[in-house]
Amino acid sequence: MDKVEDMDVNMYIVSNDQPEQQLELYNGLEEKMGHSLPFVSDPNMELIERTDMKNGDTAYRGYALMDTKGNIVFNTVNDHWGEEIDKTAKEIKEEYDKLSN
Repeated sequence: MDKVEDMDVNMYIVSNDQPEQQLELYNGLEEKMGHSLPFVSDPNMELIERTDMKNGDTAYRGYALMDTKGNIVFNTVNDHWGEEIDKTAKEIKEEYDKLSN
């Protein structure tokens, strides 16, 4: 997550999990990485569907960028985005730079 800290963005984890599960995940990330991100609860998967990450009753793993008007301008489904954080950060920065210019 520090790989994208220099960008002026708000970052969230969007999940259709129950709040108890989200808290468990939040605490697990914080314990493992030293910090976590706020969770956005999306039980009806509305935002998840807008990002084209809905997979039946669950969500694909991945990341997306939303502009200040709420439009999804970029998304990637990638189950291994965390394991490939350098590649992930590079792709996010490239897409962010396109928006900023």
